[in-house]
Amino acid sequence: MAHINLLPWRAERRKLREREFYMQLAAAFVAALGVLLLWGFWMGQRIDNQNDRNAYLQTEIKDLDVRIAKIKDLEQVREHLLARKQIIEQLQADRSQMVHLFDELVKTIPSSARLSGLKQNGQALSLDGVAQSNASVAEYMRNIEASQWMGHADLRKTENSHDSSRMPYTFGLDVALSRPKSDEPDGVDGSPAVGPAPATSTTSAPAPAASVPNAPGTAAKTVTGMPAATSAPASVPAKPAAAAAAKPETKAVNAPVSGGTKP
Repeated sequence: MAHINLLPWRAERRKLREREFYMQLAAAFVAALGVLLLWGFWMGQRIDNQNDRNAYLQTEIKDLDVRIAKIKDLEQVREHLLARKQIIEQLQADRSQMVHLFDELVKTIPSSARLSGLKQNGQALSLDGVAQSNASVAEYMRNIEASQWMGHADLRKTENSHDSSRMPYTFGLDVALSRPKSDEPDGVDGSPAVGPAPATSTTSAPAPAASVPNAPGTAAKTVTGMPAATSAPASVPAKPAAAAAAKPETKAVNAPVSGGTKP
């Protein structure tokens, strides 16, 4: 017997498909929402990590700025110290300049000229004075240029006052100071003494040999005995002859010594 279904099965199947569709749509929505939440959490972690790194970099940059400021201060201190060192070295180098300068001023000025003013500004020297004639000024300039501690001299002025004094000419010179190219060492006198030192030591070595004999009778024998001592290696094989020759010599030597000691 055939079974016939008279119920609305098509409507029920349609409702079942609709229910499945909504269920799949809700699952997709939930999955998308979960993925969105996970992505937001991951991005938030990355942003927090980057913010931490930025904060760490900012703190390190601040520390480096402090160190850079300290380094700049140290560089300024170093520059000040170097400047002071250069000044001290310059003063140390110029310590004896004034002594040599005054010495050269005395040596270079001729007898027909006289200085009335002296001014130094660094490595420049201004001289003012009076002279008998322009020839005296020219001679003074030549002497200055020939000096080791003074260089080129420029004539600033020369005037004739037409008075009845012994030196009617007034002059002014601008002199550039200089240094000798090769300064003499301080121990020039002591350097030659170093060379002959080995010679004195070698010449003083034979002195004990000459001062060994005390008695005048033994002086000739000791002098003649010195070549025998030096030629000892050559006379080693002749032991009996050397011993026989040495015995009378020792007796003759001991006789005057003992005779001299008894009184």
